[in-house]
Parts: sequence; structure tokens; C-alpha cells
Amino acid sequence: MNKIWLIIRREYITRVRKKSFIVTTLLIPIMMFGLITLFVYMAIKSEEKQKIIVYDESGIFENQLDTTQESYTVLYEKIKPGETNSAFIERNDADIYLHIFPFVNNAPDSVHIYKEGGVSLSAKGFITDQLDNIYQIKQLQDAGINKTQIDSIQNSSINVKSFDLKDNKETNSEIASSIGYFMGFLIYMVIFIYGAGVMRGVMEEKTNRIAEVIISSVKPFQLMMGKIIGIALVGLTQFMMWIGLMLILQLLLPFLIPGLGDVLHGGASMTPEMQQQMNAMGTGENMGMIQSLMNQNWGLILGCFLFYFLGGYFLYASMFAAVGSLVNEDPQEAQQLTIPITMPIILGFIIMATSVKDPNSSLSVFGSLFPLTSPIVMLARIPYGVPLWQLLLSMTLLIAGFLFMTWLSAKIYRTGILLYGKKITWKEVYKWIRYS
Repeated sequence: MNKIWLIIRREYITRVRKKSFIVTTLLIPIMMFGLITLFVYMAIKSEEKQKIIVYDESGIFENQLDTTQESYTVLYEKIKPGETNSAFIERNDADIYLHIFPFVNNAPDSVHIYKEGGVSLSAKGFITDQLDNIYQIKQLQDAGINKTQIDSIQNSSINVKSFDLKDNKETNSEIASSIGYFMGFLIYMVIFIYGAGVMRGVMEEKTNRIAEVIISSVKPFQLMMGKIIGIALVGLTQFMMWIGLMLILQLLLPFLIPGLGDVLHGGASMTPEMQQQMNAMGTGENMGMIQSLMNQNWGLILGCFLFYFLGGYFLYASMFAAVGSLVNEDPQEAQQLTIPITMPIILGFIIMATSVKDPNSSLSVFGSLFPLTSPIVMLARIPYGVPLWQLLLSMTLLIAGFLFMTWLSAKIYRTGILLYGKKITWKEVYKWIRYS
């Protein structure tokens, strides 16, 4: 056991001191922060109002366009005889020119929008929605129908709540699916990234002949387990540093973009629609969602996440380590050998996508019990509530699968780590497992 801890310490210290570790640990949060800053900055800049000059020959839309909730100002003006569209826009210092032609048989003939460089999708959508709304109101008024009554009927809805039959707590399928999908996707990414890191580490030691020196002092199984646990600790360290850096950078965001503080705290930059949404956060459906979020069994969810996080990583890391011991110096050979490992991971992700919609289907139950897919699929089912016997059986099978796969991978690793210059076939691997 002491030798395994020495290998863990070596793996951890060696990788943490690498420039690549330092660069990626610092660069990824900064890149994410930069993207967030850019999006927020562009969102704030997009609040700058554009000026629309309207020439309404129909007379129906005069002074009707509503700009209280949009980033546009509207000016109504008539074009002069012989004046070009460009000159008309320039004379009124406008950005967009909206020409509404006369009605024919009480119906719109056509509407033209002009803008240098073309009209953006948001501007066209705003104008189209406004004109459609105004024209619909006119049609209702002409038919003697009160539009307020129509809106009241269309906006009415039935409040439907769902409850857990066992403890009569209110549930929310949207929240449950979001939690399950996020946790399953996170484990899916961890298995791929850090499992492949174990494989690359084994390949490097084998090609550099470092493994020969290490094997003279420790058993191959001890080397494999030390490497798996050491890289797991490196990944955990990196995750914790990412979380810390993102929190620090998030605190700096309002100082870099002063306008952000007003938006976040309901200041002058907040539109009436945004203010209305913020005021609604404490009532109605939002309160129900918050209550459903609080009703989740977070102790069980976080405990199972930690268990399946570690179980899934160790299961697949042992397999990646075995594959790394088979590869010499050909990257294409590594890609071919990892196909049998990546297929169950992808299958688990596919089953997870269906499990968030129907967590109790036969496919979902199978995926949550099968050790190669359970770390991903089971986490998508847990927020919905899983029978205790299924959860215990899944955990038992995952532990058994990890022990079996570690024993199997150790047999391959023991021979493959010292084999050079020969392309390995699956037939030879089977012989190693059988006779070693």
C-alpha cells in the first residue's frame, strides 16, 4: 500500500507542476469569463436605440408602433417628391426606413424596409410583430370584437401541480430533468477527459521506457492503481481551482462592465419588461419551481453523484490504462483500441437523454443497472425518485464491475506495459487474460 501512495504522490506532483496544467487551469476560466463578458457587453450595447423613420401611406399605423419595451425610436415623416430612400434616411438621421404602402380593398398591399447593409433579424422581427399586432387589432375592431377580451381568454391557463405519492411533496419534472441531465453530462465529460488522460500517461511512460524502471520496484497492478488515483486527484484539484477562479472573476464582472450592475439590480438600464419579470420572481409559477427545487433530496443526489462520479471514473480509467499499455507510438492505433471503451460511454449518454423524459422505462432501468452505463444514466433518474432496491443493486453491480474490470485490466497491463515494437491484436489480449 505504501508503494501505491508513492506512485499517487509522484503522479500528482509531476502533473500539477507541468506548464500545461497551470496554463489550462488558468486559461479555461479566463476564456469562459471572456466569453461571458463579451456576451454581456454585446447585450448591453445592443440596448442602444435605433431610429426608424416611417412613411405610412395607409394611415393605419400612424403613431401606433410601441417602442416602450424595445431598443427603437420611431419617427413618422413623409418623403419629399423626387427624394431617394438614402436621402430620406440621411435627412432624418435615421437607421431604418419603413415604407407602408396604401391598403387595397382594406388589406395591406406591401411593406418595404430599407437599411444600409441589410435589415437585421431582430429589427425585422420587431417591425413585423408590431405591424401584425396593429393590423389584428384593426380587424377585431372592424368586426366589433373587443381585443381585451380575446387576450384574456388566450392568456388564461389551468394551474396543474404534480406530487410525489409517497411523501405528498410537490415535484417539478423540468427541474428534475435539468438536474439529472447536468450531472449525467458532467460525468460523461469527466470519463472522457480524465480517462483519456490516464491512457496518455501510460503511453508516455511506455514509449519513454520509464515503465521499465518503475516496474522493477513495484508490481504492475500497484503502478496502474497509483496512476489512476493520482490523475483523479489532479482532476479534482483542477475542478476546485476552476470553481474558485470563476467565482473570483464573476465578482470582477460588474467593475469591468459598469452597466451590468444596473441590469442585475434593476436600475435604469432595465427595461419595463425585464422589471416586470423580476417582480414576478417571487410569485406564481416561479415560487412553485423554487419550492420544487427545495423539495429535492439533495443529500441523496449529491451522495449518489459522488459515488457514481468516482465509480464511473475508476471503472473506465482502468480500461483506458489497459489500452494505453497496448499502444506503442501510433496514435491511430490508440484510436482503434479505444472504440470498444467509448461505445458504452456514448450509449450511456444516449440512454440518459431518453431517461430524463421517461425515467421508469425498461431501457432507462437497464441503463441505470448496467455498470458501463449506470454512472451516467442513474444520475438522470435519481431526481425523479428511484426504488431503493434498484439503487442498491446498481451500486453493487458498479462496484463488482469496477473490481472485475480492474482485475481484467491488470492482466492486460502486466504484459502490455513491457511489450514494444509489435502491433497487438485482440486475440493476443485474450490469451494474456486467459493464461496470465
